[in-house]
Amino acid sequence: MLRFIVTQALFFVSLPGLAQSTPAGLWQSIDDATGKPRAEIRISEAAGVFTGRIERSLLPTTPGEVQLCTLCPDDRKDKPLIGMEIIRQMKATSDAQTWEGGEILDPDKGKVFKLRLQLQEGGKKLQVRGYIGPFFRNQTWIRVS
Repeated sequence: MLRFIVTQALFFVSLPGLAQSTPAGLWQSIDDATGKPRAEIRISEAAGVFTGRIERSLLPTTPGEVQLCTLCPDDRKDKPLIGMEIIRQMKATSDAQTWEGGEILDPDKGKVFKLRLQLQEGGKKLQVRGYIGPFFRNQTWIRVS
């Protein structure tokens, strides 16, 4: 019985560590220009494919204002930003800390970039690299949960 309890305790203590080994979770994006939090993005995984949706804006807005993606080039055009899928089709690579093959939408510019995600600092931070050809932009997101 004691052995069972110890095994169960070790299992539950190790769960938070497991949660940090993928980009799945809630992340705070940081504005490139100001260095301040901009939004919370929920990254989810289904059948090995990761997607990310804007869960909450952290920018000041007028109460009741619905922000739309007026510059979006595809099915997201003129849709509300909150709930919008901005990360699509991300998959794990052979490197346990990197995910590639997907795309990310910058709703402010209406541009879609190829995407690479890389966990840092034991899963507490996420390097988000959007690129088109040789040009790229990096952001570091902070894990909320």
